[in-house]
Amino acid sequence: MTGAAGDWEEKVLSSELLYRGRAVAIRKVAIEMPTGRRGTRVIVEHPGSVAVVPLLDDGRLVLIRQFRLAAGGVIWEIPAGHIERGEEPEACARRELEEETGYRAGKVESLFEAYLSPGSSTELMRFFLATGLEKREQRTEEDEMISVEPLEVEKVVRMIASNEIRDAKSIAAVAYLQAMGRLQKPPSRRRENRLR
Repeated sequence: MTGAAGDWEEKVLSSELLYRGRAVAIRKVAIEMPTGRRGTRVIVEHPGSVAVVPLLDDGRLVLIRQFRLAAGGVIWEIPAGHIERGEEPEACARRELEEETGYRAGKVESLFEAYLSPGSSTELMRFFLATGLEKREQRTEEDEMISVEPLEVEKVVRMIASNEIRDAKSIAAVAYLQAMGRLQKPPSRRRENRLR
């Protein structure tokens, strides 16, 4: 398809709120396409979210495991959560990290942002790298049961390749950090491995 992006825009004809929850709302929208055809979109309105890659000083990644009803079981993930009203993304990343893993970050670095499901949701996720981790106390919410698992990068990559890790945000974050050369073992760890 060619032409300016404005040539592709859909015109909103009407909008109906179907549901409003604590974190999201669902809206049914009647649209008209640039071709003149009409249609309907169902949009999940989301305040935005964060995902955090916790990287320990020894080069291991901190992953969590929790039961996800929508996924039908326990899955591996990086810590994540939705941004509260008036909360800055970095503050949310720090909060979610400590609540879900019990680690407090000395440094939180912004990596990238991505729409998780642009065909049906407004959710924009901001990704962060957390380093200088200090173990504190895990403070999960009442409806959360989370296991915290520090893992070697090589093992995480194998788990992604074997489809043991099936969470898209976690796969994207690890792939991004690998592509940027940010998941190298610390020099001392590389020397230890050569001596074995």
